Amino acid sequence: MTGSLARLVFPALRWRPSDGSFEHERRKIDAALAAGVGGFILFGGTRDAVATLTRELVEQAGRSLLVGADLERGPAQQVQGLSELPPPAALGWLDDLEATGACGMITGTEARSVGINWAFAPVCDLDLEPKNPIVQTRAFGADPVRVGEQAAVWIRGLQEHGVLGCAKHYPGHGRTTQDSHATLPRVPATPSELQQVDVTPFEYAIRAGVGSVMSAFVAYPNWDPAGRAASFSPEILGYLRDTLHFGGLVVTDALIMAGARAAQPVPVATVGAVAAGCDALLYPENFTSVVAALDRAVGAEISAARADEALAHYDDALVAWTALPDQGEPDLSDHAAFADGLADRAAHLVRGDAPTVRAPLTVSIVDDDVGGPYSVGPRDVFHATLRDAGVALVQRATGNRQRIILVYAEPRSWKGRADLGARSRAALRRLVPGAQLVVLFGHPRLASQIPGATPILLCWHGQPLMQRAAARWVLGRVR
Repeated sequence: MTGSLARLVFPALRWRPSDGSFEHERRKIDAALAAGVGGFILFGGTRDAVATLTRELVEQAGRSLLVGADLERGPAQQVQGLSELPPPAALGWLDDLEATGACGMITGTEARSVGINWAFAPVCDLDLEPKNPIVQTRAFGADPVRVGEQAAVWIRGLQEHGVLGCAKHYPGHGRTTQDSHATLPRVPATPSELQQVDVTPFEYAIRAGVGSVMSAFVAYPNWDPAGRAASFSPEILGYLRDTLHFGGLVVTDALIMAGARAAQPVPVATVGAVAAGCDALLYPENFTSVVAALDRAVGAEISAARADEALAHYDDALVAWTALPDQGEPDLSDHAAFADGLADRAAHLVRGDAPTVRAPLTVSIVDDDVGGPYSVGPRDVFHATLRDAGVALVQRATGNRQRIILVYAEPRSWKGRADLGARSRAALRRLVPGAQLVVLFGHPRLASQIPGATPILLCWHGQPLMQRAAARWVLGRVR
């Protein structure tokens, strides 16, 4: 009965901005489809390019595929030309379940329109640990019930509009002080503490009908004394299946992460993941070696019954999420207006009183997000929005009295820290005294690291959506 386990494998395809295409991935696509993979993960691309690619993948495969993408902040997080949405922390702060459900709906309709049928979202982790370098604004908040409610309505909005959701990162990445992109974090909490607190949002997601759950490359040694990451732990995944009664796809996080290969090479690790209860293996760099290792392991490390179960879970997801009727073109202008309204509501002062802003303005940037392997987003949207409204920007301030400071501080996988870096703090010590306003595109906790008493406008994330919201806030106070 068992066929090749290649269908459990999902390689990644990345858009290359330098030539504006996925063409450099052609050899990988050909080899992956010939091997029989279950689908792909997409990173980047324009609306037209992604729609063309997903259509061609299915045509070339001659069968349905699951095509996934990280869409925590809406479809524009990966696909240029679709809608941006505020980060989960902003939605959690607003505490408007109807709005969060609409964000799920927008994500589903727009992703589906370009052939993406699997969203690796929502994050169900709790924002519990101030030193956590990677969760932060990706979480809806710290309260398990409120996070669960937010995740549940987002999932319903998404899945009711044709896209498979994925609650991540079970049983919770919120207590870590390290990033699983860089190492294997260990959480010393007791099983009862984890089950009663961290797992709660996942229970809400399961009750909402979420179709997949992503397991964490995090070890919980008091739950699994072998010290295995959750993705390789029969005990932790067994609780998900047997106690929480989750019957959908259990998936790994990206296998390029250091937490995946901390104890063993990736092909060996994937065998352990399937044996422990995972049904889908995301983003292996060498997918051919992974497929070969999986197929060799069937009947040995992976029982035939477990292999059949994993394939059945994949097949069930394929049937449920790939043969749905066309929903037509999404109303992008309506979605953009809705997102702008949410962004305006989410922008708020976390220190001081609203200043009267004196023009002309000097805008200074303190960018805590540069230095890693990935490029940052545009940093000129705030400036352009002010200029378009007729506000003069000048290079030099008269002292700091005309200065607005933009602080970019997102959770990024290369940082390994939750705080502002030394260079950013030094720049702030120099720039903040006497300035009119600091705009913080990051977690509200970081406000305590900004010296002085200058008012701080919290805008959560440096994406263009939130830069425009910050500029509109300033425009309302320019004299």
